[in-house]
Amino acid sequence: MELKHHNRYNYSPIVERRDFSWPGERRLAFYVALNVEHFSFGEGLGHTPTALGPPPDQRNFAWRDYGLRVGIWRIFDLAEEFGLPLCHLLNSTVCAAQPQIVARIRKRGDDVVGHGRTNSERQADLDEASERDLILEATRALTAAIGHPPKGWMSPWIAETMHTPDLLKEAGYQYVMDWPADDQPFWMRTRAGPLLQVPYPIEVNDSPTMLSRMQPATDFAQLIVDQFETMLRLSQKHPLVCGISLHTFVVGQPFRLAQLQRALAAIVKNPDFGRVWVTTPDRIADYTASLPPGTLAEG
Repeated sequence: MELKHHNRYNYSPIVERRDFSWPGERRLAFYVALNVEHFSFGEGLGHTPTALGPPPDQRNFAWRDYGLRVGIWRIFDLAEEFGLPLCHLLNSTVCAAQPQIVARIRKRGDDVVGHGRTNSERQADLDEASERDLILEATRALTAAIGHPPKGWMSPWIAETMHTPDLLKEAGYQYVMDWPADDQPFWMRTRAGPLLQVPYPIEVNDSPTMLSRMQPATDFAQLIVDQFETMLRLSQKHPLVCGISLHTFVVGQPFRLAQLQRALAAIVKNPDFGRVWVTTPDRIADYTASLPPGTLAEG
């Protein structure tokens, strides 16, 4: 049987790659990503902590809306408590509907990664022309709101079509976060030239952990700490990227926020935390793109 291949990148075992270090001779890059998602009422896709309700399912819509009304503001405060930058995976419809959120992001100087128009839709359901329109519409709105075009993109629901990397490269994006195949950035092939893939965690992620697998918040806290400590040790051999993925309506709930606070406290109090590059995906992309050709795995 001949298996189909995406032809976006080649197989590259991490043990055969050229070594490098992050700025300041650090070996582990650490970032926190916050999904800032906006949903249509009574239609489309949406996360849920329980069973779906009958249309218009106001209960689950309101639970998601809690993240933008309450949860995100507590997460902002927690990030400032620990002096951590955030990377916001931002639905473009947030810019018009909740401008106070964008103002706080800009005041903090955080990164914004394009995350489609809304998580009520998926690019994977669209034809190529419609997907191109979605990317361009979201990019225009985000550019107007944050003052510059976003450098990176993560598709809503991390769902792509066969054309997504090509369309992103053609729209001017420098990197994507849809392919969780590695602990290092790597180059992907597109019809318009190379596109960087920056690691994004689907395991160290509050939504699949606590909504899909139904693990308790205490498990998520331990998962974060175990991932960080293990990757810090492994980074002695290979430079790595350790990311944490959060959603406003999941970890923004007080009992889960308490566990996130414990996990972040354990990380920043780690005696080797000073050896970690606390950063964002934009900075990771800028730095790795400046490395000599052949340093990263290539498509």
